[in-house]
Amino acid sequence: MARKVVQVFCDRFIGFRSLVRSVTMAKLRHTRLPGRRSSSFPLVLAVLVLSIVLLLLLSLGIFSIPINTGDSPKANDLSSFVRKTEERGHELEETADQWTEILSWEPRAFIYHNFLVCFWISFVLKKLLYLFALLYLFDIPLVCRVRTSFGTFLKRGQDQIIRKIEKRIADFTFMPVEHGEGLQFLHYEVGQKYEPHYDYFLDEFNTKNGGQRMATVLTYLSDVEEGGETVFPAAKGNFSSVPWWNELSECGKKGLSVKPKMGDALLFWNTKPDATLDHSSLHGGCAVIKGNKWSFTKWMRVNEYKI
Repeated sequence: MARKVVQVFCDRFIGFRSLVRSVTMAKLRHTRLPGRRSSSFPLVLAVLVLSIVLLLLLSLGIFSIPINTGDSPKANDLSSFVRKTEERGHELEETADQWTEILSWEPRAFIYHNFLVCFWISFVLKKLLYLFALLYLFDIPLVCRVRTSFGTFLKRGQDQIIRKIEKRIADFTFMPVEHGEGLQFLHYEVGQKYEPHYDYFLDEFNTKNGGQRMATVLTYLSDVEEGGETVFPAAKGNFSSVPWWNELSECGKKGLSVKPKMGDALLFWNTKPDATLDHSSLHGGCAVIKGNKWSFTKWMRVNEYKI
C-alpha cells in the first residue's frame, strides 16, 4: 500500500512539473512573437497555473471541497471529527517490525529498518509535492555543483508529524531534539547524484551555532529500482559482504553501500567516540539509473542548534 502511494505521488509530481514546463514554454513562445501585444495573456497564464495547483492539491487530499450530506455532522460539531481523526491516525501508524542492523564500525553506521510508518511517509510526500510545486512555479533554483538533485528544507518542529519524526530520530541517536537542524528533503531523478563529501565542517563560521555535526540520519522515502545507493568509499571492511551486493550498481560497488528502501533510516557518525573527525565518513549518493529517489537528512550537532 505504501509503495502504491509513493508511485502515485511520483507520477503526479512528474506530470505536474511537465505541465508547468509546458506553460512556461508557451509563455516564452508568446513573448518572442513580434508585433503581438496582449494584456490578457498574463491573466490567462495565472488562472491556468492556479487551476493546476488547485487540481493537484485536491487530487492529493491536501485541500478538499466541503460537501454537505444528510449523514454529515454539523459544522460546529468537532468531537466526531477529532474522534475519527484519532482512530484513523492509530490505524495508519501501524508499522512492520523494526530492528537495527550494524553496517560498519569505520565509520560507525547503522540501519534502522522500518523507521518511518506508512502514514508519515504519505504525509511528508504530500507536503513535499506542495513545496516543490511552488519552487517550480516561481523558478527557484534547486541545484548545486556537487549535488544534481532537487532539495528544500523544513523548519524543526514545523508540525505534529515532523515533531514525531524528529523525536524518533532523537531516540535513535540518543541526542536531544534541540541539537538537530531542520530536515533537508531531496529528490533525485534518473542521472542525478551527489558527489562524495563530508558532513562535518572545517571552519569556525559553520560551527558557531550548535558546534560540529556529530551525526547524520538519512531516511529513505522511496525505493529505487536501480542505482541511488548511499556509498562510503573510505569505509573500512569487506564491501562485498553485504547481502545486497549483487543488486548494487557499479557506483555502489566502489565502497560500502546501502540500497535505498522506503521507510529505512541510515545513521552514521561524522566524529569518532573521542570527538575527533572521522575521515571514513566520506559518503555520496550514486546516480539513479531507474526510478526516483526521495529522502530526507537530519544533522545532529554537539550542542543545541538554535532556530
